[in-house]
Amino acid sequence: MLAADEEEEQKLEQISNVIDLYGGKRDSLIQILHLAQEIYGYLPLKVQKFISEKMDIPVAEISGVVTFYSFFATKPRGEHTIRVCMGTACYVRGGKKLIERLQDLLGIELGDTTPDRKFSFEIARCIGACGLAPAMMIDEKVYKQVNPNQLESILARY
Repeated sequence: MLAADEEEEQKLEQISNVIDLYGGKRDSLIQILHLAQEIYGYLPLKVQKFISEKMDIPVAEISGVVTFYSFFATKPRGEHTIRVCMGTACYVRGGKKLIERLQDLLGIELGDTTPDRKFSFEIARCIGACGLAPAMMIDEKVYKQVNPNQLESILARY
C-alpha cells in the first residue's frame, strides 16, 4: 500500500501526463479538468494550482471554470450522487418537498456529502423527465414521479 504522499504524487503525475497529452492547450482546459477530477476524485485548490502552474493559466481562471460548471467538485464526493431535478415541471410538482425530505433522511444540506461518503446531494436544473415530474437521479438512474414517502426505500437500494 502506498503512503498518502506517494499516492498524491502519482495522481499529480497522471494529471501532468494528461496536460502533456493535450499539449497544455488552453482550449482543452475543460477536458483536462474532467480527467483531473477522474484521477484525483475532485478538484481542490491545490490541484487547481498545480494545473495553473503547469498550463500557465491564472488559478482564478481555472477556479472560475471549476465553480461555473456543476459537474466539477471542490470537495470529496460520495460513492453515489443524488440529483433532484428543479426544472420548472419538477419544482411545481413537488421537487422542493423531495429536497426537504432528503435533507432530513441524509442529515446534510444541498452540496454536501454524508459523513460516511456514501451520498453527495445536489440539484439539477433539468434531467429531461418533465412529463413524469418530480424526478431525481441517483448516479445515472432516473426515478420518475417520486413522492417523498418513497425516498427511504429508494435510498435503501444503495
